[in-house]
Amino acid sequence: MKAVDDVTERAPRPVRLGPKSVAVLLLTGAVGVVAFGWPLLADTGSGLAHARDAPWLFAALLPLLVGVVVATISESGMDAKAVAMLGVLAAVGAALRPLGAGTAGLEPMFFLMVLSGRVLGPGFGFVLGSVTMFASALLTGGVGPWMPFQMLSMGWFTMGAGLLPGPDRLRGRAELAMLAVYGCVAAFAYGAVMNLQGWPLIAGLGSGISFDGNDPLNENLVRFVAYYLTTSLGWDLGRAVLTVVLTLTLGPTLLKALRRATRRAAFDARAAFREPEGQPEGTAPGSS
Repeated sequence: MKAVDDVTERAPRPVRLGPKSVAVLLLTGAVGVVAFGWPLLADTGSGLAHARDAPWLFAALLPLLVGVVVATISESGMDAKAVAMLGVLAAVGAALRPLGAGTAGLEPMFFLMVLSGRVLGPGFGFVLGSVTMFASALLTGGVGPWMPFQMLSMGWFTMGAGLLPGPDRLRGRAELAMLAVYGCVAAFAYGAVMNLQGWPLIAGLGSGISFDGNDPLNENLVRFVAYYLTTSLGWDLGRAVLTVVLTLTLGPTLLKALRRATRRAAFDARAAFREPEGQPEGTAPGSS
């Protein structure tokens, strides 16, 4: 029996992203950008805060996530195997998050999201990141106004890994280096985006880094940079370093396992029907 090496096997294709999926993802991204950015344009005395808009964002986000799943299923032929893989990866990611959360930003789930998004593609990755964060919030009791923003941010984080170049060709050390660099940069970006969600809530503290609705946008952005460097840079550094280390050490094994599972699941396979041998074309079996 001829053995087939992983390197010579057909590279599994990421779950295909069709025009419907792209449209829903773009709409979801637009909703997310508005949700994160609009408080910068609101007046301090308006009483508007993310604590009030979070339920509305969550109500809008859920049907959009369902829309991404439905569009991806209809355009790529995803079946129960893909949904099962989504559930398993989301459960593993949710279980990994409490292991390091609260300890210098060490969150091992981020490297799993990077590698999963790389293998399974941007559409699957966005849904996986969002569902993982939702499951993690339920598991750890972290349900609050920040949860829909975490779901969006993690969805973008995982989707970005699926958009990296060379999914069918790039392998080995070059791919690991690219994923490590992406994980490092995206870990800081995730922290910055999540800080943008909470930063307007500290307005009125009289600090030089707090949000002031009476100042123009450019001055508030300078304040935000100072706020991020002062309060969150060290935390995000721990997340970035751990993501890089786990990607470089465990990445080859996990990438191989994910690709093998994706290849065996054959998400991109299409059903084909053939007439039974010896049966005249157009004749139903058993008919005379």
